[in-house]
Amino acid sequence: MSVSILEQRRIEAAFAKKLYDVLEDDLGRDEARRLLGKAVIAAARQAGADFAERAGGPTDLLAFADLMKLWQQDDALAIDWLHVAPDQLDFNVTRCRYAESYREMGVEEIGDLLSCNRDGEFCVGYDPRMQMERTQTIMKGSSHCNFRYRLITPDESASHNGATPE
Repeated sequence: MSVSILEQRRIEAAFAKKLYDVLEDDLGRDEARRLLGKAVIAAARQAGADFAERAGGPTDLLAFADLMKLWQQDDALAIDWLHVAPDQLDFNVTRCRYAESYREMGVEEIGDLLSCNRDGEFCVGYDPRMQMERTQTIMKGSSHCNFRYRLITPDESASHNGATPE
């Protein structure tokens, strides 16, 4: 039986919260966040690489936009598409059930680590030429998340690390 990404994130969040609480008790909040964030980053990069390998085709931003339907299952995301092209993808998320779920579960404190931080890191694994910029998220209290992706050339990639932190 296959579960949606939203349901998978809920399952992961329940476990991550227990782990985070133990880490926080033993090591303090900052170190607990750092370690959980490090694990999520590694998982996101690997997931991106796995998606790219399974796709077996181009990893441009048109192909990436097509993948978004997986994250939208169960009405998990409401998206306003602004620009969709092979080298540029711009959209706003106006509703995020991932953020809503984390609040309902009482894991809002680590919701940014569990979900938001995955976005740019997934790109690194999916196609290192991808650059994501986002300056606001629903998880952090904004009205929407503003995603801006570019497929950069090798010359440009020397000056970028693939993701822009919030």
